[in-house]
Amino acid sequence: MPSNSAPASLVIVSGLPRSGTSMMMKMLAAGGLPPLTDALREADTDNPDGYFEFERAKALTKGDIGWLPLAQGKAVKVISALLPLLPDTYRYRVIFMERQMQEVLASQRKMLARRGERSPSVDDAAMAAVFAKHLAQTRSLLAQRPYIAVLTVHYRDVLADAPVQAARVRDFLQLPLDAEKMVAAVNEGLYRNRQVGTPPTT
Repeated sequence: MPSNSAPASLVIVSGLPRSGTSMMMKMLAAGGLPPLTDALREADTDNPDGYFEFERAKALTKGDIGWLPLAQGKAVKVISALLPLLPDTYRYRVIFMERQMQEVLASQRKMLARRGERSPSVDDAAMAAVFAKHLAQTRSLLAQRPYIAVLTVHYRDVLADAPVQAARVRDFLQLPLDAEKMVAAVNEGLYRNRQVGTPPTT
């Protein structure tokens, strides 16, 4: 618990795997908000700009919240399934990345293939339904937690109009981030699973 009477506000970047969380972390770092990362997961073909992960954040499932003070003044990635486990000893500003579901699934399949791992045995339609249910439940749970504020950012919207989205993020976080540097950090060349003609919905 922070020493002052008002709880600190922590910046969280979240979403499904392959939804653009690493891109957002890179944008925030470029804009002046350093990432909380242990650099254990190195950049690779799937994420050449890096993953920006902090392995200990996954220990929320075990009740480990001792690392949260390390996140003050930084941005940290927390997968969407773990967001409801964040304790009310802090306030949180969550940037929730969303991406067209077929793009998420295609990106996940390619990543597993590159690693020589098997894709889930269920088909895309079934997996999409699982993810959609998870997202709906997560949104509902977060809406019931007054200490968590959420800004939804669509992956495609960042690529289509990065200046607008960078300004949205800066204003939501209420931090003096450099929006121009955030925009410059967006690498459209990494948009490798584009679904042509499909609206940017989850």
